[in-house]
Amino acid sequence: MNKGKTIGELLEEARIKSGEPKLAGHDIMGLERFADTTKHMIVFDVLSHASPVGNKGERMRLFLSDTGYQSALASQSRGECKILKHAKVSRGTIFYDLPKEEIR
Repeated sequence: MNKGKTIGELLEEARIKSGEPKLAGHDIMGLERFADTTKHMIVFDVLSHASPVGNKGERMRLFLSDTGYQSALASQSRGECKILKHAKVSRGTIFYDLPKEEIR
């Protein structure tokens, strides 16, 4: 068993095994996830130097309030970023959206 390892260490090992790149922005276990105002989590690619967050070419994760999520959608509509994943967040619990092809 993995005695003595934190959940963060186990998640990092799983990320490495899966070949997924490390994301810039908020850590999956970061305090931002547990803030009372946090309602959304997004993973996105930064497409433009004009993006208000991140550097062009980065893939990022952010935990956001409703207002922050609306700002991210506006940034996407301006072509500054492309949101790849969205999840709702409640008291730190992440509820991933189903892919559109799975919704019936």
